Amino acid sequence: MNLINIIGIAIVSAILSLTLKRHNPEFSMAINIMSGIILVLGILSNVLPSVNEIKSLIFNTGVPSEYISILLKSLGIAFFTQFSSDACIDAGQTALSSKVELAGKVMILIVSLPLLKEAVGVITKLLR
Repeated sequence: MNLINIIGIAIVSAILSLTLKRHNPEFSMAINIMSGIILVLGILSNVLPSVNEIKSLIFNTGVPSEYISILLKSLGIAFFTQFSSDACIDAGQTALSSKVELAGKVMILIVSLPLLKEAVGVITKLLR
């Protein structure tokens, strides 16, 4: 999906959502969520070849594959957290949105703990 398609879907969805919001707010919310899912899937289809290229570049440098795994998991968590948070905001649930963002930050911290442990180990060795 190219940028023109993404922009077109977003504009049509926004117009449809605003039109339906007056009469059927539930359908407006459903359109927002479904168009968001379609857009994220379209974007991900463009990103996957780049991810494979990044993986091959990192493997060629000799960096452990665990590091790229942590990076990609963190990136995925950040994207899906942002999408979920925005959906909550669209629904008028800003407090819930902030809880989703907090959960995403905690999950990124949990995923990156092995990297943090490795960094602390290196720093400890350097200080000795």
